[in-house]
Amino acid sequence: MKYKIIFFDVDGTITNYKDGTIPQSTKIAIKKLLYNGFKVVAATGRPLSMCEEIAELGVETFITANGAYVTHQGVCIHKIVLPCETVHTFNKFAAEQQHALTFYSDTLHINEVRNPKVQLALYETLRLEEFPPINTEAHLSETYLLCLFVDEKEIEKYKKKFPEIQFKRWHPYIVNVLEEEVSKSVAIKKVLNYFGMTKEEAIAFGDGENDIDMLEFVDLSIAMGNANKRLKSIANFVTKDSNEDGIEWALKKYKLI
Repeated sequence: MKYKIIFFDVDGTITNYKDGTIPQSTKIAIKKLLYNGFKVVAATGRPLSMCEEIAELGVETFITANGAYVTHQGVCIHKIVLPCETVHTFNKFAAEQQHALTFYSDTLHINEVRNPKVQLALYETLRLEEFPPINTEAHLSETYLLCLFVDEKEIEKYKKKFPEIQFKRWHPYIVNVLEEEVSKSVAIKKVLNYFGMTKEEAIAFGDGENDIDMLEFVDLSIAMGNANKRLKSIANFVTKDSNEDGIEWALKKYKLI
């Protein structure tokens, strides 16, 4: 078998994009992959603390915070840590502008800005129905990623204020705040190196904007039926929706289970 490792986005891919649950067919499919000897990796925008249900399926390798923090069997194999001063200064400015900011460490926190638009974006990306806990001292802990909730017009003032910062949009209302490249594809390279594998041996499933570079990088790319048009256009194959046994259907098509 050519393929040895499979990377799965979580929200909208492993989970039902409508209600956030994991379909029984997907649970069984992932367990079959593991039984058949494949490495299975969850590659998600979630923090590690929100991946417990995936771990219960037997998955041991996690790319979290959109690629900023990678672990295998609980051991960190790659991380990008933002300087404390950057976190402190950026957080202060976001609060002044009344824009929400989330902090990705081992857990997820948010600043004190809360409104319906932020809540909707959190639900669309992480299936969160409530706001994460507020952390007014996030700069004192290790932060792997900042996510700023802002539209295209408002982002310009941040670009002027922080010319050294990179802003990478992955949702219409959310941008990653970066000093160093953070992406799922960069993290995948680290995982492949760790296991002594190549991208020609890799498959990836995804459905969203933050999955584009991941699907472009691997040998076999599969977009969910509920994926956006751009992701579907670059995928090698488009499977059924995540709530219609899409993962199982694709894995059977390629005779992986």
